[in-house]
Amino acid sequence: MDTFYKIYIQIIFSVKRRQKLILPKFKEELNKYITGIVRNKGHEILAINGTRDHIHILLSINRDLH
Repeated sequence: MDTFYKIYIQIIFSVKRRQKLILPKFKEELNKYITGIVRNKGHEILAINGTRDHIHILLSINRDLH
């Protein structure tokens, strides 16, 4: 008998003291960098977005997490 499950996690990264340091010109590159880290760990990014002072990430965790 196979078991199916999915684990979804929302992560919020905030800039220290909520300073508006994530400039629009760097946002795409930062999102790609974070996505690469998550994918290299075997997980899946479902959504990533944010503002100048924080980033929201919704991801699905790989069941073989170690």
